[in-house]
Amino acid sequence: MISASIPAITVPASAGPVALLLLAAGASTRMGRPKQLLPYHGRTLLRHAAETAVASGCAPIVLVTGALHEALVAEVSGLPIQAIHNPDWETGMASSIRAGLSALAEPQPAAVLIMLTDQPLVTPELLQELIARQQQTQAPIVAAAYGGTLGVPAVFAQSLLPELLRLQGQQGAGRLIASLGAAVGRVPFPEGLLDVDTPAQYAALLAQPPR
Repeated sequence: MISASIPAITVPASAGPVALLLLAAGASTRMGRPKQLLPYHGRTLLRHAAETAVASGCAPIVLVTGALHEALVAEVSGLPIQAIHNPDWETGMASSIRAGLSALAEPQPAAVLIMLTDQPLVTPELLQELIARQQQTQAPIVAAAYGGTLGVPAVFAQSLLPELLRLQGQQGAGRLIASLGAAVGRVPFPEGLLDVDTPAQYAALLAQPPR
């Protein structure tokens, strides 16, 4: 069940389906323990991200696991999310993107939104705004803007799915975003500067007032 604190938002049916990849394959080496399972406001970071993804209205939603699988699958129990394991997760984020895209059933979605589990200040409203901006402008990518950069969460038009599949190794979606320069649409998300990779960043997150 979706938390009552996360408002449900529906993607307009006329715009076509938007799939969502929730990437959670990393080993959290800098954190020293699985960051996907860190407590945050009564649930884990993964559960929080998964509920946010569901509330965005995207479908289908694919959770890509790697270093952990069974424990992460248990965290999304009861949600309309397909979980797949990426056996090549150690080769880098590109393999997780490919695994997630490969899990999408035909026909291909009109667009794909990629998000991570370590950006807990992402909201359904932000995801919906990214989707709406891409649908309205038909930009190849619409990305979140924070700290002078563009990054995920970001929406990729169907025409760019082959480019995502060609990413290799440690190349994440950010490489493709950077390669398109001014063609990329943007939605301000200053809170994106706070992600959770280290114990200090996790402490900073917990020090934030409730949203």
